[in-house]
Amino acid sequence: MSDTRRRVKVYTLNEDRQWDDRGTGHVSSTYVEELKGMSLLVRAESDGSLLLESKINPNTAYQKQQDTLIVWSEAENYDLALSFQEKAGCDEIWEKICQVQGKDPSVEVTQDLIDESEEERFEEMPETSHLIDLPTCELNKLEEIADLVTSVLSSPIRREKLALALENEGYIKKLLQLFQACETLENTEGLHHLYEIIRGILFLNKATLFEVMFSDECIMDVVGCLEYDPALAQPKRHREFLTKTAKFKEVIPITDSELRQKIHQTYRVQYIQDIILPTPSVFEENFLSTLTSFIFFNKVEIVSMLQEDEKFLSEVFAQLTDEATDDDKRRELVNFFKEFCAFSQTLQPQNRDAFFKTLAKLGILPALEIVMGMDDLQVRSAATDIFSYLVEFSPSMVREFVMQEAQQSDDDILLINVVIEQMICDTDPELGGAVQLMGLLRTLIDPENMLATTNKTEKSEFLNFFYNHCMHVLTAPLLTNTSEDKCEKDFFLKHYRYSWSFVCTPSHSHSHSTPSSSISQDNIVGSNKSNTICPDNYQTAQLLALILELLTFCVEHHTYHIKNYIMNKDLLRRVLVLMNSKHTFLALCALRFMRRIIGLKDEFYNRYITKGNLFEPVINALLDNGTRYNLLNSAVIELFEFIRVEDIKSLTAHIVENFYKALESIEYVQTFKGLKTKYEQEKDRQNQKLNSVPSILRSNRFRRDAKALEEDEEMWFNEDEEEEGKAVVAPVEKSKPEDDFPDNYEKFMETKKAKESEDKENLPKRTSPGGFKFTFSHSASAANGTNSKSVVAQTPPATSNGSSSKTTNLPTSVTATKGSLVGLVDYPDDEEEDEEEETSPRKRPRLGS
Repeated sequence: MSDTRRRVKVYTLNEDRQWDDRGTGHVSSTYVEELKGMSLLVRAESDGSLLLESKINPNTAYQKQQDTLIVWSEAENYDLALSFQEKAGCDEIWEKICQVQGKDPSVEVTQDLIDESEEERFEEMPETSHLIDLPTCELNKLEEIADLVTSVLSSPIRREKLALALENEGYIKKLLQLFQACETLENTEGLHHLYEIIRGILFLNKATLFEVMFSDECIMDVVGCLEYDPALAQPKRHREFLTKTAKFKEVIPITDSELRQKIHQTYRVQYIQDIILPTPSVFEENFLSTLTSFIFFNKVEIVSMLQEDEKFLSEVFAQLTDEATDDDKRRELVNFFKEFCAFSQTLQPQNRDAFFKTLAKLGILPALEIVMGMDDLQVRSAATDIFSYLVEFSPSMVREFVMQEAQQSDDDILLINVVIEQMICDTDPELGGAVQLMGLLRTLIDPENMLATTNKTEKSEFLNFFYNHCMHVLTAPLLTNTSEDKCEKDFFLKHYRYSWSFVCTPSHSHSHSTPSSSISQDNIVGSNKSNTICPDNYQTAQLLALILELLTFCVEHHTYHIKNYIMNKDLLRRVLVLMNSKHTFLALCALRFMRRIIGLKDEFYNRYITKGNLFEPVINALLDNGTRYNLLNSAVIELFEFIRVEDIKSLTAHIVENFYKALESIEYVQTFKGLKTKYEQEKDRQNQKLNSVPSILRSNRFRRDAKALEEDEEMWFNEDEEEEGKAVVAPVEKSKPEDDFPDNYEKFMETKKAKESEDKENLPKRTSPGGFKFTFSHSASAANGTNSKSVVAQTPPATSNGSSSKTTNLPTSVTATKGSLVGLVDYPDDEEEDEEEETSPRKRPRLGS
């Protein structure tokens, strides 16, 4: 529609007594068959959808406010408002409403809701009932006037009649003249009565009265009346604060007198609502809804007027980005933008969209980059608030800016890296600013709000950018605080502009000089010994907890990006160093990170964990915790319970084979016994399959043709990948006769039995109460798939045919024997498939730093 007279914004009042914008459209008044009456219809100007369908009820009270607003209540707690673009459109719809209700369009309120008792009492009264007779406005009548105003507040009809009487007789200005006389005469009793009168008039909740009371002529006298609360021994000095203490700062002179007046009025009315008036009771909270609306629509008007003044905003930005601008001036400019953005939240979506696009076009993001790096804490805090408005409004806009910026700037000065540095360098002991910035970063890296179009995919582009240019900045404190490498610390300190002493100061002395990726072979499970730096500084621990929360979010929401980063940096090993922290919350954050990884049930991650023997610090923490029944205890047990319930075979086998002796004494939960049972059941099934090798081989081609292998066969192939980089299928001489199969099989079983007996001899022995001694070598090379063995999982002697045999490597033996049965099952296709299945895992990228 092109008729701007009928263009409206639809608002609803939420539970916090704030107006929510429901959209913009065009309003019409028409008969709706379903509602059986004349109704107000608002259709969205964007797509024509129905924003509002409201029957004009004869008993509903409609209010006309500020010439362009119509407000009413649909139900007890559901208030609606139509804000018209033009006064003519508002008058037109108002006439339709009054016509349905049989009212004179000159009234500002059609009627008020009344309770049943009042309805019965007044139902026979004529519509032209007399207004309330007001006492003459004199000093000796103030008590009577106060009693009258107080008495009508409980009756909607009497409130309406009193409001009309006050408006028609110009009564408010007469009362304010009496206030001046009382102050001159120091008439305390009269001033107390005037406090009750003015407060009661505010609670009448009428916009027409507010327009009189909050005019330049009257507002300071209204504030003066509200200073004399009878409950106070001495009157407050609100007028002194508003006129002398509160200063109106113009960062750029405002030439529009109407805009200046509107700003002053809004500030003073907000002061009355927030400071002067007491917090309304449950019975009074609806009395000031119109006051809230008055402030809300004033803010909308202020933002609109400022936004339309292009010269004003251009001048503000020019001074903000000018290097010659002094710090005090820049601080005022930033605070102006902070308040300006806060006011913009009152705009309807399309206007807010235009507002932020205007700011982006003028260069708000480059300006924020400058001010967020300033030393002034207030400026940085205000800049963070502005940045939060921008991210909340359009994270895509911020992401687009930083990706374009990366093509022209170094990583150090990228906006996101500046934000990360501000988070890391927060001097607040409670890290309040860091928590806010962490939330903004999480919004920016959240794939859920990233756009995907036919031409480009924001998710892949931005995540590639983030992991290439920003992730190293985010993880720097974590890697530094879990490293023993002095060179790495020195680089870290030189890399940043700020002091990192609180981050990088170790609390423990260390006799070890090995890199953090290598843990001592003399580590004692269940002991308190720690051979890697673990931060004890509370502020550092809080910071690392925030970083871990972000990384945990990445594990949950990013796929191969975070997986590659974890494996290339051996990040989980570094994180698990924090299990030694004296701060339980930090140890829990590290554990939560590992729990999220295991929760993905990704075999890449599982293999990385088992190769690096990364359960050891978790089990150490559980045993160190002793018999304490606390959150750490429960969280660790839940981790192992998840593995048991989900039946993650590779992890179950690793835990039982390496740690069961240390855990079997824990009997207050059945988790570890359950893991052992699962492991033994799986082992029995393997043995059964092994005993039926000939039949499996004979039916192999039919089983290969099936798309899905049986669960136990899948387990064979998964566990066969325990040693990456080594030959899986042993070389077999095809010239051997097939009769050699039984001999080979017997040799295999003998080797297997010898291996099992050797395992029993080499099980860890208890060295101290609650402690078991293991000889693990956890180096980064273990994560890369090179030799990483414990006493309980040593590499057994080579078999007679030169193959490396292992306890769990049953498929290797089966495949090796299959090669000697050429005459029985010589299927070329099977050989190709066997080779593909056995060797495909070796094509995966190496896991290492």
